[in-house]
Amino acid sequence: MQEYLPDNAVTVVVSRRVKKGCEEEFEQLSTAMSVAAKKFAGHLGSTMFRPASPDDPEYRIVFKFASQKDLEVWQASEVRKQHLENFEGLLIEPAKTEVLSGMVTWFTLPARNPIKPPPRYKMTFVSWLALYPSVTLIFLLFGELLEPVPLILRTLIITAVLMLLMTYVLMPRFTRWFAFWLYPKAERDQR
Repeated sequence: MQEYLPDNAVTVVVSRRVKKGCEEEFEQLSTAMSVAAKKFAGHLGSTMFRPASPDDPEYRIVFKFASQKDLEVWQASEVRKQHLENFEGLLIEPAKTEVLSGMVTWFTLPARNPIKPPPRYKMTFVSWLALYPSVTLIFLLFGELLEPVPLILRTLIITAVLMLLMTYVLMPRFTRWFAFWLYPKAERDQR
């Protein structure tokens, strides 16, 4: 089942490279931080991705918040700052944080968070594959009916319908159908 997020939801990916031998302590501290985040308004969930191989000590933690404001409240909180202090001695280098939003949320697979979004050309192509037949079908079915409507209002109606279709119907399906190309297995294994 596709996970539906609020329109202004924000996904944050935090990458932390952990010193050898500190993995268990890091995981415990990271879990405690995720539990603390749950108590904040707008928190939609978090997932920890362990290193892909013993040679790569990088953990990725994905947090989702309902809005940028909810994220900022969490980021500025004393609770978060205290948890971050606990990590310092366990890390090889400072953590890297990436905020994902916008078109990337169209490309969220069920039960999978996009650690790294697909390349833009792939997102553009799959979006076009969903958009082109939709626009054609709308004009085929409703073109004559909409013809007397003023251009600005006609465009407003068509784009509103298209955005709803793209966000809630088409892109969740197209993302699943083209997952083999958007998220090749080799790339998933590297995450």
